[in-house]
Amino acid sequence: MGKLYIVPTPIGNLEDITLRAIRVLKEVDLILAEDTRTSGKLLHHYNIETPMQSHHMHNEHKTVEGIVRRLQAGEVIALISDAGTPAISDPGFLLTRACVENNIEVDCLPGATAFVPALVNSGLPNDKFVFEGFLPVKKGRQTRLTLLAEEPRTIIIYESPHKLVKTLSHFETYFGSDRLVSVSRELSKMYEETIRGTVKEVLRHYTDNPPKGEIVIVVSGKK
Repeated sequence: MGKLYIVPTPIGNLEDITLRAIRVLKEVDLILAEDTRTSGKLLHHYNIETPMQSHHMHNEHKTVEGIVRRLQAGEVIALISDAGTPAISDPGFLLTRACVENNIEVDCLPGATAFVPALVNSGLPNDKFVFEGFLPVKKGRQTRLTLLAEEPRTIIIYESPHKLVKTLSHFETYFGSDRLVSVSRELSKMYEETIRGTVKEVLRHYTDNPPKGEIVIVVSGKK
């Protein structure tokens, strides 16, 4: 029986990878990558020559069975995503579940995850929090926001730059303009920034300054 490694990769700065992760990626038989072109840059940087195979949200339902067979045959495989820890708003859950169901060993390495530095950086309470990932785009969005408006814990949400202003305007409607919010952008990269304030203040900032890059929103819970 083989083994599946879940290996976090840097969310921006290529130095944010563990020595163990580099070793594992060099030693496994195969690396499953969300985008082989993106991951190829990381592997080249660390002189990792392990073969890669595409494994992403559009094909994972079809590829899981074949990967499980390879693991059962004794192969050792690593799963990575474009950035951060696989299965956290990225492919990985289906394969991990299939391995658990088939008694295949799974070893998740600790490492980069975007929401942790965003949460700590926010200055908002982090003893208890709820991770929402990406909000529903259309169906179910209103229901979700209505429920979150009553959530007492700090809320963490991922968002794309072209939807940030719309999401903040929804926060103003459902949470109120005075709710505290922190928006972290381009974490660990050259143009990293965190903008903190009320929903109204942060919405005004990004209305005047259209954002770019990966975004994590941290919202204070209802008091």
